[in-house]
Amino acid sequence: MVKNKPKKDLKSFYYDLEAYVPKDIIKDAKTEAQKQILKLKLAELRQKQGIKQTDVEGFSQVSVSRIESRSDIKISTLVDYVHACGMDIEIKAVPRKKKTKDEFLLLKA
Repeated sequence: MVKNKPKKDLKSFYYDLEAYVPKDIIKDAKTEAQKQILKLKLAELRQKQGIKQTDVEGFSQVSVSRIESRSDIKISTLVDYVHACGMDIEIKAVPRKKKTKDEFLLLKA
């Protein structure tokens, strides 16, 4: 009979990680993770709208594929892509520290 190891709390994992890995490496990893998440979300947005890559108005299939696989995208391209998927976009600046809930709307298109 194999005993299961107790699962470690995810929060404590990050605290443990910070004790052994330099902060700049953690920051770089988080930045890269956000870029990867953006790629997934762009494809998911299109798919949830029921649109195939070949059917995104104003974009070729190759362009859509490139947009959805890029780790960085110009805001104007993002706005055009989101509009072509039948959606609007808002970009907000939010405080890093959760003490205040002030948000600043940068773009609504």
